[in-house]
Amino acid sequence: MTVETFHLPDVGEGVAEGELLRWLVDPGEEITEDQPLAEVETDKAVVDLPSPYAGTVTELHVTEGEMVPVGTGIVSVEVDGDDDVGDADAAADTGNEGTAEDAGGRRAFAAPSTRRLARDLGVDVDRVTGSGPGGRVTDADVRAAAEADTGDAAATRPEPRSLDPDATVVSTASGLEAAGRTRRESAATVEAASEAVERERGQGFEETARDRTLAAPATRQLADEHGVDLDAVPTDRERDGVPFVTAAMVREYAAAAERAEAEESTGATTTDRPDATADATTAETNGDAATATEGEPKPGDRLPYRGIRRSIGERMEQSKETVPHATHTDEVDVTTLVETKADLEPYAAERGIDLTYMPFVMRAVARALASFPRVNAELDADAGEIVCHDAYNLGVATATDAGLLVPVVEDVGDRSLLDLAETTAEKVTRARDGSISRAEMQGGTFTITNIGVIGGEYATPIVNYPEVAILALGRIEQRPRVVDGEVVPRHTLPLSLSVDHRVVDGAVAARFTNRVMELLAQPSRLLVE
Repeated sequence: MTVETFHLPDVGEGVAEGELLRWLVDPGEEITEDQPLAEVETDKAVVDLPSPYAGTVTELHVTEGEMVPVGTGIVSVEVDGDDDVGDADAAADTGNEGTAEDAGGRRAFAAPSTRRLARDLGVDVDRVTGSGPGGRVTDADVRAAAEADTGDAAATRPEPRSLDPDATVVSTASGLEAAGRTRRESAATVEAASEAVERERGQGFEETARDRTLAAPATRQLADEHGVDLDAVPTDRERDGVPFVTAAMVREYAAAAERAEAEESTGATTTDRPDATADATTAETNGDAATATEGEPKPGDRLPYRGIRRSIGERMEQSKETVPHATHTDEVDVTTLVETKADLEPYAAERGIDLTYMPFVMRAVARALASFPRVNAELDADAGEIVCHDAYNLGVATATDAGLLVPVVEDVGDRSLLDLAETTAEKVTRARDGSISRAEMQGGTFTITNIGVIGGEYATPIVNYPEVAILALGRIEQRPRVVDGEVVPRHTLPLSLSVDHRVVDGAVAARFTNRVMELLAQPSRLLVE
């Protein structure tokens, strides 16, 4: 037996420290290699720290909420045998996913989930050439390697793991569930709740009692508060083939579990309650509103200003101190756009795409940027030059549990409408569940933020420095307008464009906005131009 100490690694972004948000293991607990040990927040993201060792946790060296410098020993593990110590040490020194070499040769740059997939498919991940940033091995690389090895496309899909009730089951989302932690629900309640949710919300959900589930840290905390096993929550969503669960799903499942418990004690059934479906619908409809208040501070609270929140604040401060802002506002009649979107929705649905207004706006913005290169630029003050970009990489500001993140959709000018819809939705989803990489939030040339989704109309958005412009979208709704001398209801969209006044004059901002409005008012032009 050897006791090894795991040190906080540089998680690949060159950070100097991180806040240990939550321990996912306890002293005396037996753990497996790659099992998540803790959640750590840096100024870039919230990440799980996977264990490079298999063994027994002997001591936790830091407390939850503590800021920990990179290289600090945070947990000790009594390792069973010495076979894996060399690999573990190499992994610990490189953030568990690094490019260090061990006694066995090259160690691939791959996430723990990708390594698990490789083991499921019988692929030696250390022999796979990575196509991701910095040579990172992705799930797609592993599946391609499995297909090449077997010559059978079916090999790209791993067989479901057996759910041995006596086995130790590790859930990426909810931590170790079968290592002795107590669940609130009985087996009967779990089954009843799952059946109730699936019945009330319809078909199309993954089977419950999974062995892996993905979720944002806030969702995991919510599940813990409600005593919910994330692996039992029905979900129709996936990321890289792995089911993931949202906070709204957890709340709905918890409500169904409470109903099941009550019905079990009274002898009633869900079908006896005519309002059961209404309750579930209300829970889903009000999910965003509930999320907005849960976890909010109470009067008198003192909140830590660090991690992602501090990073966002520093960038906003830099932008306001560096950039002389000017904001131009206007409003466009998008009645035809509303009709066009409604016509295209069934076609998009056939491809499994949820069509929103955002791809229309992105396409219009890209067309307008082509006509006004000064708006798609940045200022190189040291060189005394305004650099006009030749690519249209649009950032989409996204509210997440960790703060405001801006995933970037590249080469918008070359993408079709449905491709934009699919790519944008996928990146926004991964920003919200915490799985998006830093590289996918860099390289933007212009940013769009949707304030209308929470009820706003006009704003003065802060430019995402070093970009020189950002467009805020208000709420699309019917408003009274004069058409041919008569007051009629028309769907309109308020627009607010903030610009760096060093680069973009007010007249240019107005003409650029007019071009965007022209394209949104006649959306058929977006499909042909």
